[in-house]
Formats: sequence, structure tokens, C-alpha cells
Amino acid sequence: MTANASSSSATSRLEIDLLAAGRLPPLPAAFLAGRETDLLAPMRPLPPGELPHGDPPAVDRGELAAALADANAGWGHPRAAELAARLADPATRVVVTGQQPGLYGGPLLTLTKLAAAVRWAETLEAAGRPAVPVFWVATEDHDWDEMTRVALLTRDGPKSYDLGADPEALRPVGLRRFGDRLAELEERIRSDLDHDLAIAAFERARRRYRPDATFGDAFCRFLIDLLGERAPLFLDALDPAVKRLQRPWLRRLVERRGEVSASLAAAHAELERRGLPLQVTPQPGASPLFLITGGERRRIEWTEDGDGFTLRGGEGPAEPVARLIEIAEDAPERLSPGVLARPAVQDALLGTTLQIMGPAETSYLAQAAAVHRVLGVPPLWTALRPQVMVLESRQIEQLGELGVSLAEILDQPVERLLADRLGEDLVTPAQQRLEAVLDELRAPLLAVDATLESPWQKTRDQIGRAFEQLSSKHAKAVARRHDVWLRRLEKIRESCLPEEHLQERHLSVVHFLARYGPSFVDAYWRDFELDPRRLQVLEIDPGGGS
Repeated sequence: MTANASSSSATSRLEIDLLAAGRLPPLPAAFLAGRETDLLAPMRPLPPGELPHGDPPAVDRGELAAALADANAGWGHPRAAELAARLADPATRVVVTGQQPGLYGGPLLTLTKLAAAVRWAETLEAAGRPAVPVFWVATEDHDWDEMTRVALLTRDGPKSYDLGADPEALRPVGLRRFGDRLAELEERIRSDLDHDLAIAAFERARRRYRPDATFGDAFCRFLIDLLGERAPLFLDALDPAVKRLQRPWLRRLVERRGEVSASLAAAHAELERRGLPLQVTPQPGASPLFLITGGERRRIEWTEDGDGFTLRGGEGPAEPVARLIEIAEDAPERLSPGVLARPAVQDALLGTTLQIMGPAETSYLAQAAAVHRVLGVPPLWTALRPQVMVLESRQIEQLGELGVSLAEILDQPVERLLADRLGEDLVTPAQQRLEAVLDELRAPLLAVDATLESPWQKTRDQIGRAFEQLSSKHAKAVARRHDVWLRRLEKIRESCLPEEHLQERHLSVVHFLARYGPSFVDAYWRDFELDPRRLQVLEIDPGGGS
């Protein structure tokens, strides 16, 4: 793996400025550009290239550090005691990120977020500011389909595997064990593997992902095994010791329910006033809390008078809010913050200095900030995680030979790209000439009769659609004449957009281990950068011993 392509021209073809290219959602794009930042208070978006400044919040993390030391040692973390001691020190800055505990390490973006937290902590340490990375494992979630899917590039192309239909809807994954269906999944995957390296990678994963293991336990053990001393401290959101330490914040969410609802409503109204999208749809009467009952995680909804609550989809009469306060004190493991409250609970508990969020997560921070304000969470910084694409050296060379950019591969059909690069696009120039004639005709037509605007536009649209169809058929005919190049471009696009999804959001961590071996992590780590403004292309030479 190399940090850059072999020449400046090759590098420029791989560069994608995510902000300039409009490839970020509206709110992350605005924050990177220094706009709308007041929506995040008490959070502050960290400008690219800068370090978080200021002292860490005055939070006593002694009990939390002890709990994480025990948990991480149990998962085999070689630096559990050292990192926990650092966490307990009030002078230490906490860098936090998190993700659901996906099967076999989840998608590649999991590794990206984890690497970003560790690299940020290292950067702060190098600047003389003690720091520790923490990875929040969202074991309270119950998104079965997302967490049980494994996507690979097999010899037959992209393939997705899963554990089948959810047998226990609404049950948090941290309370589940894999069971016998895991062996069936492994057998389906193994039947599609065609070399010893891939089989070895899955054998390594099987040591942690066993039928009797829980999602969270297997996830933490696997990533610690993979990363060794590089691993951050892992925090299981359902760890009873962690839940006990959340009691003050869970209780406050109940006691200040009216303020929370009003603050969220005000945040929603302000976003709409500014013409910005709501990532989380407002739900009148819904709290940002869930109650785990009978093994199911159900949304808490307030009664009209605000003094009682019911459970969404549940049966029976409303119960008094006082009952929830009792649960927060006596059984906090039964209360679970939702997507808009989880960041506030996390940051209050950890005394966060810097949180690392993905584009979708950053999109809902302007709503989640409303809960931070009500709970009185101290000010903190937030940074957008980097985005990464892994390409092989030969793929980069092939793009260079044709003069094709990464942006074009992501955005255009490969047949049309090939026809254009081979200088055989006969259709587009003719279309441009005809459209120019039509454009010249518009003014004289409207001078005769203004009502001719509509038929003129209709004619232009019809001609455009006809040329589009002709162009597509011509491009495919050209591509058939250059079958070798067509297959190469198709393979590159398949790697970048497997099953039409961005690579980092779709292909599993274990796919890259199966394809490149355990040294993939070393190479990934060496070349990984923190800049969130551009799509990073990490180049790997499969035969180069990286």
C-alpha cells in the first residue's frame, strides 16, 4: 500500500473534494464551510486542520475507567489498564466515536471511525495534550438487518449474506447470542471463497464469532484481536456498570421531559426556518428514551398532561412518570437513550472533548444538540470522520491509462466513459450541435408567439431523450468492441460501488482481510489521514507484501 498514486496526474484523477463536489449532506457541508455552526451549541464543529483547544470538562471518570479496564481486559485488550488509567486522569481529553456491533467487524467505515478516534488522540498527545480514544459500541440498537449483513466481493462479483429474518424484533442486539444460524452463514460464505487467504481470514473471525457469543462481545474481541495495541478502549452501551453511571442523565431526561420536548421542537422549527433538512422526523409526544421490557426496546411516549407514559406498540393503561424515575434509579439498564439523546448521555458520561461523527450522524447533530443544552452537557468539539476508498495499484494504473477519474467512475456508466475515452463518441457532438440550433430558434419563435415556449421546450426534451437512448446504445456497441477495457472498468466500478453502494458503507471489514491478509490493517493505518474534506484513496498492491 502506498500513500499516493505514482504521479501527480494520477493523484489528481483520484482526488475528490467532497465539499466542492457536493457529495456531502447539507448540514455537514455547511459546518465544514463554517456556516450554521450556532445550531450545534454547546457543540462546536472543529475546522479542518485545527486541534481542539481548551481544558477537558471537569468530570469524575474514576468508576467508568475501572469498569472499562475490567471489560477491555476481558476482551483481551493488551493496553486496557494503561488506557483506563489515562481515562481516569481529569487532565485527559476523551476522543469518542462509535458504531453498531456489525457482524465480522461491520462495514469498512467502522474501521475508519475507529482509526480516526485513535489518530486524533495520538495527534493531541503529540501536541502535549493527554488524550484517550473511546469507541462506543451501540449494543442497545435493534437494527437487525443492518448489523447482520456481510458484503463481500467474491469471484462471482459482489454478494451479500445475512442471518435471515429477525427472530426477535425490537430486542437489543447486545442481549442476543448468534445461535446456530451463524454456522449456516459461515458455510454459505466459505463455499464462495476460492483461496487460502480468504479462508484464513474467516477462520480468524470464527474464533470470536461463535454461536454462544453475543454481538457486542464478539465485535469487541474481534477488533481488539485485529488491532492489538492500536485498539481504543471499547465501551459496551449495555454494560451494567456503564448503565449505573448513566443514572443521573437518564433521570434528568425524564424529569426535564417538558424542557427536552420544547427544546427539540424549537430546534426542528429553526432548521425548517433556515431551509435545512430534518434527519430525524419529529414525533409529537415521543420521548428520546426507550424502555426495555420483556426483552423488547420500546419507545416511551408521554401522555397529553405529561404526567404519565405509555410504550409504543404496547398494551395497557398509562403509568405515572414517577415509575420511570424509579427505574432510572433502581434498574437503569432498562432505560435506553434514542438517537437524539444518546450523544448527550455519552458526552456527559465521558466528559468528551472531541466526538467523531459520520455524515449521517452529523446531519442530526443540530437536533441532538437540543438535548445537550437541556442536560447541561459541557461544551465539546465535533469533527466529521474521513471517507475512504481502497483501490488496488493495477486499478489505479488502468484508470490512468484511460485518463478516467474516480469521480467519473462513481457517476457515469462505464460504457459511456469508455466510448468517450476511446474517441468514439459520435452521438454527443451531434446532440450538442442540434441543441445549439434549437436554442437559436427559441427567441425568434417567442417573438412570433409567446405560447410557443411550451412546444419548443417539449421538442427539446424529446430530442434530448432520443439522443440519450441513442447514445446509450452506441456506447454499448463501442464497449463490445473493446471488451477487455470494458471488463476492467466494470471491475473497478464494482469495487468502488459494490451493488451500487459506496464501498466503505457496504463491504465488510472482513472482506479486506480475506482479500489482502492481516497486513491490510498495517497498511491502512500507515496511510490513513484525518482530512474530512476529501475522499481518501488508499492504494494497495496485493502482491507487494504490504
